Amino acid sequence: MSDSESNLRELKIRAQKLKPIIRLGKAGLTPEFLLAFDGCFQHAPLVKLRFEHFKDERKAMAKQLAEHSGAQLVQQVGHTAVFYRAGKKPGEAEA
Repeated sequence: MSDSESNLRELKIRAQKLKPIIRLGKAGLTPEFLLAFDGCFQHAPLVKLRFEHFKDERKAMAKQLAEHSGAQLVQQVGHTAVFYRAGKKPGEAEA
C-alpha cells in the first residue's frame, strides 16, 4: 500500500467520526457559501459537508468545491462529502 493510499484510508477512518459542519442548501454554491466553506478549513483540515438539495448534481458540485477550495475530495457517500486540505505550517506565507 502506498503512502497516499494509507493516508487516504486514514482520512476516511477519521471522517466516519465527524458530523457535517457545513450544509449546502437550495441557494447552491453562492459566493457566501464558498467563503464559509473555505473558512471551515481554518478550524480543521478535514471538513464534512452535507448536501441538503441537488440530488442529481452532488458529485459534480463536490468536485467543483474541491477545485475551488484547493482541497482533496476524500470521499462522497450519499448526502455527505468529506474534504481534506492541509493547514499552513507556522511561518508559511500565503500564495
